[in-house]
Amino acid sequence: MASVPVLDLKPGLKIVENVHTPLGGLLMHKGKVLLPRDLDILRAFMVQLVEIEDGQVKGREEVTEVSDSAKAGHADNPSSHIENEPAAIDQLHKEYDRMLHLTKSAFQSVLASELPIYELRHQMEALIKQLKFYNVLTFTPRNVNEYDYLFHNAILSALTSYTIARWHGLPQKDWMQVAFAGLLHDIGNTKIDPAILYKPDSLTGEEAEEMRMHTTYGYQQLRKTSAINEGVRLTALQHHEKMDGSGYPFHLTGDKIHIYAKIVAVADIFHAMTLNRRYRKAQSPYLVLEQIKSEAFGKLDPGVVQTFVDKVTQFHQGTRVRLSDDSIGEIVFSDRQHPTRPMVSVHGEIVNLVQARHLHIEEVLA
Repeated sequence: MASVPVLDLKPGLKIVENVHTPLGGLLMHKGKVLLPRDLDILRAFMVQLVEIEDGQVKGREEVTEVSDSAKAGHADNPSSHIENEPAAIDQLHKEYDRMLHLTKSAFQSVLASELPIYELRHQMEALIKQLKFYNVLTFTPRNVNEYDYLFHNAILSALTSYTIARWHGLPQKDWMQVAFAGLLHDIGNTKIDPAILYKPDSLTGEEAEEMRMHTTYGYQQLRKTSAINEGVRLTALQHHEKMDGSGYPFHLTGDKIHIYAKIVAVADIFHAMTLNRRYRKAQSPYLVLEQIKSEAFGKLDPGVVQTFVDKVTQFHQGTRVRLSDDSIGEIVFSDRQHPTRPMVSVHGEIVNLVQARHLHIEEVLA
């Protein structure tokens, strides 16, 4: 095994140790044969050294031979770098389904026993390993049962909160804890009467007051749980607090609300509005982003909202979308000032959604 500077790498070399980004994320698996595009990725992530099999770097001719072979294979099959993507996305769904099964079991038994926190952490780590295939705007769980909304919202909030924590610059030691904050923020709902929790009609004042108690119940349940920090517990208590003090249960203002709770509040709202409910159809993710942006003034943390909206809309040039008039188009340009209203090419004509306010993106087509 030899440590080789990235600038000295050639296509065709085989890496023998996992390659991680400077922040610790898994970038490439060991055993991968490097293609030309992989070298660009390594440089973009500012990776300095890569472990290569001994003997691969001794002879320049040998490296060139392998390189030419790899290039030829890549040219023969230009889509070879994505041929395993369906399998990878399938693995994401499998890990998600395992997380769903474990979360349902944990939530349903929490009133009688302690949370299986270490099992939850192990499966959360397995799911997060698939995070590079998770797209906040387009990922939809398979076989969604509307009665399982609480559990789907918990897992999606965990994944999105983990992602926001990374984007927002929180230290790496906080990322997994933020994921737990997302996963467990609504656990207090397990103490709410199901007749209230699943009521399709408007709640009475007394029922609404009972529903608001889920924040206090959640904090009380998590106080006895080890392996989570106080930020996770406070998120269960504070995720409905608002920056202007209009939230509950304590009407806290911005500087009193824990950063985990501010992050989870954004993720929770996004997924609550983009998941199908028994009494409400899922809304367009782009419309939801616009509503979240409007909530940033006084209700949600504006910095967290800015990070979230900018990042989830940043990489979608070329993405196919369905507009609210059912026309299908492709995003060709996103204005940073109006990230939820890009320019869309429809049948060769450019529709500027900033100007065409009567239209919006109804669906992102994965």
